[in-house]
Amino acid sequence: MSEIGPAGRVLPARPGDPSHIGPYRIVGRLGAGGMGTVHAGVAPDGLRVAVKVVHAEQAQDPEFRARFRREVELSSRVTGPHLVPLLAADPDAPTPWLSTAYVPGPTLNQHVSAQGPLTEGSLYAFAAATAQALAAIHAAGVVHRDVKPQNVLLTSTGPRVLDFGIAHAVDGTSVTRTGMMTGTPGWISPEQYRQGTAGPASDVFTWAALVAYAATGRLPFGAGAPDVVAFRVMSGEADLDGMPAALRAIVERALSQAPGDRPTAAQAAQECGVLLAAQVTQVVSTGAMPATGADMVAAVWDMPTADGPVWHVPPERGRSRKKQIIGAVVLAAGLVGGVAGGVAALLPKDTGTKTHASSTDSASSATTGSGRPSASTAKSDASAKQQAGSGGSATAASWSQARAAQGTGEHDMARSILHDEGVVAQEMSDGVDFSPESVRFHETRREVYLSYRLTSDEAAKMYAETQIAKSMCLSARDAVLRLHPDLPYSKFVMVNDESGRDPEVTWQDDFISNAQCRSAADDGSGQGTGGASQGWKPDKDGLAQAMVPSTDRTEFRVADGAATKIIAGTNGMRDTLGTDRVVGNDEIKVGYDPGNSAMYVWSDYGQWNQSQTESWADMAAGKACRALVNERESAGSAWPYTRYAVAEIIGNGYRMVRWGTAKTSADCPA
Repeated sequence: MSEIGPAGRVLPARPGDPSHIGPYRIVGRLGAGGMGTVHAGVAPDGLRVAVKVVHAEQAQDPEFRARFRREVELSSRVTGPHLVPLLAADPDAPTPWLSTAYVPGPTLNQHVSAQGPLTEGSLYAFAAATAQALAAIHAAGVVHRDVKPQNVLLTSTGPRVLDFGIAHAVDGTSVTRTGMMTGTPGWISPEQYRQGTAGPASDVFTWAALVAYAATGRLPFGAGAPDVVAFRVMSGEADLDGMPAALRAIVERALSQAPGDRPTAAQAAQECGVLLAAQVTQVVSTGAMPATGADMVAAVWDMPTADGPVWHVPPERGRSRKKQIIGAVVLAAGLVGGVAGGVAALLPKDTGTKTHASSTDSASSATTGSGRPSASTAKSDASAKQQAGSGGSATAASWSQARAAQGTGEHDMARSILHDEGVVAQEMSDGVDFSPESVRFHETRREVYLSYRLTSDEAAKMYAETQIAKSMCLSARDAVLRLHPDLPYSKFVMVNDESGRDPEVTWQDDFISNAQCRSAADDGSGQGTGGASQGWKPDKDGLAQAMVPSTDRTEFRVADGAATKIIAGTNGMRDTLGTDRVVGNDEIKVGYDPGNSAMYVWSDYGQWNQSQTESWADMAAGKACRALVNERESAGSAWPYTRYAVAEIIGNGYRMVRWGTAKTSADCPA
């Protein structure tokens, strides 16, 4: 269903996430994908769980809901030591969900990217354990249908196969759309490509590809366009170089083009078990041979114990007594968690540089550090073509001079970038169509280019390109610094190669010096000039802090009063804002950033155009400013808040629209 965060790390909840699902209290996120979100939850008895929730729009589809109900039924059939079992589910809830035990540890692809392929006993243990897991799945009458590196966790005691998100029953009673292709390119069997059918033998085929990837660290059918990968799968061009001979023989049979020529999962498990037993005899004393297959796996499995992350579970704080105040003042209901800095990492990115009129000047100048040049800069620089072969900013001309990957290092780097951008594409919100196209290299300029196509509205495009850039920076940095330090590259460049338009350089940055892969949208350098405040600018960290509940009664009182006036002012502007809808506490919220002595006001209504948002922000800024001034005049130096900021959250993006310092009422916006 989703790519889990690094090593199973618990990521902060996002605005709008639920605080409870079923019996579980939600404390963060574990991942997200095309089908929905995986939340980190805590049961009443303290058990840590992963709660999978489907997207709300999919929950409205009766056919999808039927498939989800079937998934729950199928998953409940399957048990085994190398699986992640289902704990509970509610397929009939307004938003269906299911829960499994939380298992810390990286996915196979995360481990391979960070540490390289599995070796020696761990490799044989991996092959045997995953084959045993599939044998258990097939014995229950289920086909997994999505065997891939993202769906295998490497725990301290052995591999665990997870996610039956598109599984179906062997007896054919599953609910599926006619002709719907499920699975991930490169992890689909030949018969599924040809006939659209997937049985147990299809799982065996993808299991063999999985073991090859674990052994070599290379995608067995390479990367590239889906149709190119499909051709390699159907022509049998798997890359098995470097695999141990005995294990390779099993994998080669499992990769047979004809399903009937492949071993069953149980047979593969038995054959891998023999190889595993030979490894075990080398590490245990005579007469101490483990009694079960799971014990044999544990005997040679060499994986460090995953650091179980701290799950910040704040106290309930008298929810019934403060429910009305909190609902009116402080939080989107789902933002639960302890550390605001962590919340900021998952906040929507600031889209001010692209959508705010007052930010146009700063956005249109070429950048030398983190950030994005404007389209006009990329196109109008008269000297760009002359500099394309040597120095200066990257241009469409220098991209046209770049070449395809050559050698192992560049091929690995290109595959890694395309894979990770493919994950980004799967996680894009509705209305955003992102497709990574190719990776090219310009050795003289030490640049790596990603060409892509992206279709969306302007606000969502800025956020999407921020995510694309962050992913490419991390992928390129990991490939050069960790895997192939001999590669000469230090800079990544993004090129939007949209059909019918000239190629456009949209982003460039040094991924070596930019150690955290931060962007202008991350650090606030690309924000608009919504009001000077002695050098202070609001940012995502402050907004995240404002979303953490306050326990101070005075803060509640002042924020409640400000929220009430801003909501009334908003509803009084309905003609100006072009809507008849009456907004309330669900759309307008107020909170505090104590570290910067700032009050934040934000709206997630998201239906206003730029001019309407500016008008609303002027009103909200004035009322927030006066609320701070009035309290300071009443309480004196005991009232610490002297700054205000007004933000708008739009889908997957946010924008700082107005901010300033509340000195006197005369300084406040009218």
